[in-house]
Amino acid sequence: MERLPISHTDYLWFNAPRRKHLYHITDEVRRVVRDSGVREGFCLVGAMHITAAIWVNDNESGLHQDIDAWLEQLAPLGPDYHHHRTGEDNGDAHLKALLLGRQVLLPVTDGELDLGPWEQVFYHEFDGRRRKRVIIKVCGF
Repeated sequence: MERLPISHTDYLWFNAPRRKHLYHITDEVRRVVRDSGVREGFCLVGAMHITAAIWVNDNESGLHQDIDAWLEQLAPLGPDYHHHRTGEDNGDAHLKALLLGRQVLLPVTDGELDLGPWEQVFYHEFDGRRRKRVIIKVCGF
């Protein structure tokens, strides 16, 4: 019996209380994959804003602090970025998002998100204090 391709889209909404905030979203992504009906395929998770990132790594607070320190070293808050001449003040947020990436593509196997033993999914906001969204698109069979 031929199986038809399935495409399913969902969104997560966030309103970070501060400029920078890290969200652990693995459970929400797993739920969307299960609800999609896709048994074999891929799940794209993407930040729909240019000052936020999606990344996969260990859910360990020391590592999260290391990542924040690394980002702050490479793209510190406050310097006079050329972008600030437009009236904005978030030049660092754009650069931090570029460093971590705005989307990830994850495998779906046997109807489940197929992550390694320590892999977790994160949404990292760098210019919060307003409503933002993440797209989750699951495609396959």
